[in-house]
Amino acid sequence: MVHRLLSAGLLVTPRIIEVFERLPRHLFVPDPMSAQAYGDHALPIGFGQTITQVANVARSVEMLELRPGAKVLEIGTGSGYQTGILAMLCHHVFSLEVIPELAAGAQAVLKRLGFKNVSIKVFDGSYGWSEHAPYDGIVVAAAAPEIPAPLVAQLKPAGRLIVPVGPLERQHLLVVRRLPNGRIRTEDAGDVAFVPLVGKFGQPGIRKEGSVR
Repeated sequence: MVHRLLSAGLLVTPRIIEVFERLPRHLFVPDPMSAQAYGDHALPIGFGQTITQVANVARSVEMLELRPGAKVLEIGTGSGYQTGILAMLCHHVFSLEVIPELAAGAQAVLKRLGFKNVSIKVFDGSYGWSEHAPYDGIVVAAAAPEIPAPLVAQLKPAGRLIVPVGPLERQHLLVVRRLPNGRIRTEDAGDVAFVPLVGKFGQPGIRKEGSVR
């Protein structure tokens, strides 16, 4: 898996490469599919959700440009795999998940692996987690119809927000930067396909399990 990501140029930073080599991805998918965990495709984890395609995890994490002391907000805990990757790269990860069962499952796996710098909360992630803001980085693991304003507001100066934006079928992965002067700069990192973001600033007409009303 890591060799494939390296060959595609999706992993380039040595300490990020090491983290991807160390974290056992198969522990974050249901047992019947554990043999497929290292393929570059999304896998169902229940409740209409999937574990994010590993290529998109690699792209998002690289684009955050995290330093070891960083504080990160993750929107969409899901399986907890990306949460673990982030936790190995920064000081603390605050992760929001709208589906209680997924949050509990991710928490259990991360605890079993010994993570102590992760806080998971069941909440509408499109609002962010203002209690712990501002963040050095924010990564959204679900597709929003537009950049959620509350998340931009919770970025530190020079912080980065990685968010897929667009319609349900296909989106653009955007890198939103808060410049030192307070202005915002947005870059398009290419096409992606994510499950829909649920919540106030998420995709309209979507229930918790990701199906259309």
